[in-house]
Amino acid sequence: MQVILLERVAKLGQMGDVVSVKDGYARNYLLPQKKALWASEANIASFESDKAQLEARNLETKKEAEALAERLGGQQFIVIRQASDGGSLYGSVTTRDAAEAATEAGFSVDRRQVALTAPIKDLGLHTVIVTLHPEVECEIEMNVARSEEEAELQAAGINVVDQAAEEEAQAEIEIAELFEDIGAAELDELETMDDTPAEEAADEDAAPAEEEAEDDESTN
Repeated sequence: MQVILLERVAKLGQMGDVVSVKDGYARNYLLPQKKALWASEANIASFESDKAQLEARNLETKKEAEALAERLGGQQFIVIRQASDGGSLYGSVTTRDAAEAATEAGFSVDRRQVALTAPIKDLGLHTVIVTLHPEVECEIEMNVARSEEEAELQAAGINVVDQAAEEEAQAEIEIAELFEDIGAAELDELETMDDTPAEEAADEDAAPAEEEAEDDESTN
């Protein structure tokens, strides 16, 4: 099917271009979204007569989008999710989640404007692209954490999963050292207990000998 574009469409063309597309793509996306018209002679003639108005409207919406992009671009939004100790999410963060997080922060963003650079299935900071206009995009960051405290650490550049693993390893080392100290103390105590009867027996054996020596001196 041939259509005439009413705005720039990525990887397809600019406003006013007549392009060939698959019927399903045209009927399910381009035509319902009013991004294109079926390229009939009547529609092409209508576009040409309205071209100046369409370009003026496009320029106005582009300027509005650029102004929003300046405020929205680079913003970081927190999304709280449950995750395993290894940082894997029980589920995933979607374009809807990203749009809702931005909207709650005071920005008007529709989920259809959001594109994930990669599936978000782990804790951490993730870049998301927002298309505010066919010619205007910006990037935002999703801070996916298990709590507000973790989100603050991640925002400061700390990997909470690595930190937790290091703390766990350190705790295991401390526990091992504690058991070693306890074992050494018990060993010392056992050695002391083994030495005491021998010393007492030696003292008992020495006492009669001393008494006999004293008696011999008295007799002499």
